[in-house]
Amino acid sequence: MESNKDHPHHSPGHGHPSSEKTTAKFFDHATARRIDTQCVIATTLKRQYPNLELTIAPLFSSNLLGFAAAGHATVTPLTQDLGSDNQYPTSLSTTLYVPPPRRINNSPGFLVRETIFAKYMLKWQDKEFLLYIADGRDGEQAYPQVKNNYILAPSTHLSESLLLAAGKWSDALLDEIWVFDGGWWQKSRELWESIQSASWENVILDEGMKKTIIEDHLNFFNSRETYQRLKVPWKRGVIYWGPPGNGKTISIKAMMKTLLDREDSVPSLYVRSLVSYAGPEYAIASIFSKARQMAPCYLIFEDLDSLVSDSVRSYFLNEVDGLKSNDGIFMIGSTNHLERLDPGISKRPSRFDRKYLFPNPDLKQRVMYCKFWQNKLKSNEAIEFPDVLTKKIAEITNDFSFAYIQEAFVASLLAIARDSKEKEEVLARSGIEDDWERLTLEDSDVSEDGDDDGDDEDLDKYVLWVEIKKQVAILREGMEHED
Repeated sequence: MESNKDHPHHSPGHGHPSSEKTTAKFFDHATARRIDTQCVIATTLKRQYPNLELTIAPLFSSNLLGFAAAGHATVTPLTQDLGSDNQYPTSLSTTLYVPPPRRINNSPGFLVRETIFAKYMLKWQDKEFLLYIADGRDGEQAYPQVKNNYILAPSTHLSESLLLAAGKWSDALLDEIWVFDGGWWQKSRELWESIQSASWENVILDEGMKKTIIEDHLNFFNSRETYQRLKVPWKRGVIYWGPPGNGKTISIKAMMKTLLDREDSVPSLYVRSLVSYAGPEYAIASIFSKARQMAPCYLIFEDLDSLVSDSVRSYFLNEVDGLKSNDGIFMIGSTNHLERLDPGISKRPSRFDRKYLFPNPDLKQRVMYCKFWQNKLKSNEAIEFPDVLTKKIAEITNDFSFAYIQEAFVASLLAIARDSKEKEEVLARSGIEDDWERLTLEDSDVSEDGDDDGDDEDLDKYVLWVEIKKQVAILREGMEHED
């Protein structure tokens, strides 16, 4: 029979002289040179609660406070005085300021509290647990952090059940996308929100190429049994390549949204960098380990040539070709510089099997994009934008990417705008992906040779035409210098 002081109901600070030993020990220890703080905390807790079982779980893998904040458990801070002399604080934390994600929103930002030491009563499924959270760094160690949950319960089984429930919750995606950055996987609500408006209807591509890309992806995720029947690995990789600014990123986002909206929803995993305190080999192993766990999934390496450099090439190929099964993983890589990729990555089937070129837009596609801008400016009474300008602007922007045409429009509209408020509106509405109207090649009534019905019109009476000619000339000069 356990003593009253060992039961979670009789938590530290309830008047028992020995109930503050762990807190005192932590703060005593923190004032001197420390060696293995985790052992000090663990042994002190075992002495203080001999009839309770101790389970230690790293904070990064078991976010019990987040689990409780989501409504799956309740936590109560234990903040009783620590003795008559008040020698120690009841908890210790730092408060970090995080700036707003968008400065123009006039948000003051927000504060994040980082726990260094704290203790709680946690209740889950009518069971009570004592929970200590303590920073376990030693000496001058700064990174990686060693911060643990110290869970005290009548049995290890109860603590492990709690950890399994919290782990399952933390691994689930709730309107989020997994992003690998800084050496670990993080959930991104911002990226999830950014793909909600992405649609293939908003992607200006050759219709045949667009159809092929969509079918390539969907056929893969619909064909698991076919791959198994043929006894070939159920994995695939494609590369989007071509000059920057021609729809590679928006196509990836449109596919992410398409796969997410399937009845058998396919999650996307986005790799932002391979930087890791443990080295690139650990980062790449973590990336593919997560992809195997989430399979079937869509694994995205944007700017593939920058991510998979010569120094990490062998690690990357080992994970792609290694003994572990990559069934269900569809890899997508994008690059502006296909020639920079190692031929072992770009030219060998079974790694990246197909390459799609995203070239600069042809005349019809440029007309379509000019019509998009015409649509945006319908409500602007100060700028005349007749149909004839969509054709003429498309003609003078040959060899331009969509990004360059966008820059020509934005720079022209900023030059025309009369005040700062109007300039802000131009910038706010200048995104290439935000609200494209549904356009198809059939919407364009201009032929490939550029014939139109407005050649004889005096276009210089339109201020937009005058300004955009200037901006196109400036951009073209910059392009020539780059060459």
